[in-house]
Amino acid sequence: MANNGLTKSSNKVLAGVCGGLAEKMGVDANLFRALFVFATIFTAIFPCIVLYIILALFLPDA
Repeated sequence: MANNGLTKSSNKVLAGVCGGLAEKMGVDANLFRALFVFATIFTAIFPCIVLYIILALFLPDA
């Protein structure tokens, strides 16, 4: 797998996925987490949770 610079963050609450994505995008991790929760609640919950679990399993640690 090619290294695109996306990794789990050491700034983690659960698995570090939101923190890692926030670092990659250059935004505050807490803001990204809030947006992720908002998206999860208002978009049928299941797809976001499945995406989070997949990323938690396959993203390398920082």
